[in-house]
Amino acid sequence: MLPQTDAETVSTDENLEQELEPTDLEDAVDEPERVTPAIEFRDVHLSFDDKKVLDNVSFIVRRGETKIILGRSGGGKSTTIRLILGLLKPDSGQILIDGEDITGYSEVKMMDVRKKIGMVFQEGALFDSLSVYDNVAYRLHEQGKPKEEVEHEVQRMLQFVDLEDAIDKMPAELSGGMLRRVGIARALVGDPSIVLFDEPTAGLDPPTARTICELAIKLRDIQDVSSIFVTHELKNIEYLSSEFAVVDENGQVVFEMEGEKMCLINTEIVMLKQGKIIFTGKNEEFFGSDDPYIKKFVRGR
Repeated sequence: MLPQTDAETVSTDENLEQELEPTDLEDAVDEPERVTPAIEFRDVHLSFDDKKVLDNVSFIVRRGETKIILGRSGGGKSTTIRLILGLLKPDSGQILIDGEDITGYSEVKMMDVRKKIGMVFQEGALFDSLSVYDNVAYRLHEQGKPKEEVEHEVQRMLQFVDLEDAIDKMPAELSGGMLRRVGIARALVGDPSIVLFDEPTAGLDPPTARTICELAIKLRDIQDVSSIFVTHELKNIEYLSSEFAVVDENGQVVFEMEGEKMCLINTEIVMLKQGKIIFTGKNEEFFGSDDPYIKKFVRGR
């Protein structure tokens, strides 16, 4: 790949700033397409043999909202993601994406639905034999996009995750946090309106885990992406449910704490216990809950 000239760099920065303009939520509230949830589960049941994995699960994810799904191992967290992707089918109930009932969709029909969904895996799930550039570009290559379009999109996504300098590296040369960030860049190719995070910070040190959460916050607040963030880590909950991203007067993304200036309304916690939802609400309610299971979870026991 050819290096960018100074003029090209300035142009790229200006374009990115324009793309990262925050959504005017006041004007957007009345838009008809925002009324329909991005994701909706209606009375979903799923069992594996005699084990009930999801039991009458219902929730919605609105436009530009993050749902943080919590629960212990085997509690149904990752199963919700597999259902959204159509990799599993519920025993009963309905799953809707942008108001479209995908419950009975074939694999062929699900391919179109998945085009609007980005998936961030726990380990990054990169191709070891491909460079960072080719990993991020993989879907675009499959779609037969022109070389110039592919280069622009890969550079744009790597700039979003602050990894432009790693574009020619191989996965073996990257740290765990960098691998996850490349995975996020790959998930964002094509500007999906929905992004699913499955334990994206597992095994990472606290500063790197915070970086991953900041990327999720930027997607939510700057790009109006709807997301599900599966996690069991309390720090992730604190970051996602108490901080928001804005673009300052210099065009830079900055993070601020909710408080007198703003109260977050676009993030909720969903707690699963043995396949049932036992809590849905804001972080203050969650951490102040008297429910024994939640209190034990918060104490980390």
